[in-house]
Amino acid sequence: MDISLKLLEIAGMIALLLWGLHMVQTGIQRAYGPELRKLLSAALGNRFKAFLAGIGVTSALQSSTATGLMATSFTSEGLISLVTALAIMLGANVGTTLIVQVLSFDITQIAPIFVLIGVLMFRRGHITRTRDLGRVAIGLGLMLLSLHLVHGAILPYANAPELRAVLGAITVAPVLNVLLAAVLAWLAHSSVATVLIIMSFATAGIVPLEACLALVLGANLGTAINPWLEGGNNNDPASKRLPLGNLLGRMIGAVIGLAVLEPATAYITLLVPDPAQAVAAFHLIFNLAMAFLFLPILPPYARLLCRWLPTRNDGSDPAKPVYLDADVRSSPPMAIAVAAREALRMSDTLQQMLAGVEDALQNGDRKRAAQTRQMDDILDHLNTAIKEYLTSLDVRKFDERDHRRMREILTFATNLEQAGDVIERDLVNLTNKRIKRGLTFSPDGQRELLDMLERLGNNLRSASAVFMNEDPRMARKLAKEKEAFRDLEERTISAHFERLQAGRQDSTETSTLHLDIVRDLKRINAHLVAAAAYPVLKDQGELLTSRLKLPKHG
Repeated sequence: MDISLKLLEIAGMIALLLWGLHMVQTGIQRAYGPELRKLLSAALGNRFKAFLAGIGVTSALQSSTATGLMATSFTSEGLISLVTALAIMLGANVGTTLIVQVLSFDITQIAPIFVLIGVLMFRRGHITRTRDLGRVAIGLGLMLLSLHLVHGAILPYANAPELRAVLGAITVAPVLNVLLAAVLAWLAHSSVATVLIIMSFATAGIVPLEACLALVLGANLGTAINPWLEGGNNNDPASKRLPLGNLLGRMIGAVIGLAVLEPATAYITLLVPDPAQAVAAFHLIFNLAMAFLFLPILPPYARLLCRWLPTRNDGSDPAKPVYLDADVRSSPPMAIAVAAREALRMSDTLQQMLAGVEDALQNGDRKRAAQTRQMDDILDHLNTAIKEYLTSLDVRKFDERDHRRMREILTFATNLEQAGDVIERDLVNLTNKRIKRGLTFSPDGQRELLDMLERLGNNLRSASAVFMNEDPRMARKLAKEKEAFRDLEERTISAHFERLQAGRQDSTETSTLHLDIVRDLKRINAHLVAAAAYPVLKDQGELLTSRLKLPKHG
């Protein structure tokens, strides 16, 4: 076979390996993603507990990159400390070695069994999680099959003079091996896949064991590049602390590994005669040694990273939580109080969005409409951060009031985020459509819409007050606004149709836009009432006739 076709065939087999690994990762993420994120965020300040959490999550995901991106987001949002996040990454690097240990044994015969079980679970499973675990089984089967195919494809060429000449030029330079494997791991987004390929080379005898171990060092270095490039916010140097710390640790480890490469090769050869298992053992030993080296010095190492990459204090990122302090999570009252304060920032943002809609309606400013749309991202990020912060708390320390207040905060944040979605998806689109078509509302119609917006702003301020003081009298008053707003909607629509029938002011061209905006304003008001009034009244044991219409019996 032509050499180019053979290389293309091997590339396809490696692609099958990467796809199998991708199926394992996505299947686990879909089946247990929230639980894994909660496990990481619950690591708190214990670096040894965080180390074990990193091992557990990455053993499931088989991607230290995915774990690194999650840990980076938690650190930037203030959910975990930098020391904890660095410990998680040390555990993540150990976690990626475990599946390599399993696949270092010749178990390719069970690959079809994995695929069969996976297909049955995926096709026959009526539960979403069962189907996701079916994807995992199929992925494992494809990984085993691809490794078998790669080994079979390269074995006939083990003694080819041309290949020996090329490899001879490469393997005499361990530093070149490290750089080559680092690039491959970076491109593949996976040290697991890279190490598995190196194992195939070692088994076939194509690459000497010492060179294979140098390639393993490079694979460990390359997998730290992606979190550095993809994690954190490029506008905030502090968000890059974790990926930089992980990358520097990998670089230090690679240098130390190169220094002891020759005796390490002799020692591992003596302990583990099988080349593939020797590569897997070195991969595990290297990452355990890195954890042993760095775990004791993480606090000063974290302080050094903070000095190199200081926090920006210019307030340029309004989507970043301000009050979610990881250090107070051991005290439920304090943790719940700071989460409530963070939720009020969502109220401030929603107030600005309503002002942006009002400005766009009055002045036809498309730039202001675009800015209002972008502000919904702030609500999304804050809502996610608040939920992750609260769900990471130890509920065993909660009393009944703590449980109730946490439910109120989650309800408040969720409804404000949904109100923001109505503005972003619907109201901004409607205002843009009016501006784009050059349409204008009648003076009466414009005034009606602006009056409704003003009332919404007042209700939002009332909702924030009810949320903070939990006053049932204010909650009842706010709850009545739902029915009052419904009456206002009906009067507005009736007045609009009267103007249309009389041929005064309003045009049929703007009629649909007008009615859609009125409908969306009522939806936003319903979210405001649900955000603050109903939780308080529910806790007071009150039933609202505006929420529950009972049929009359004779």
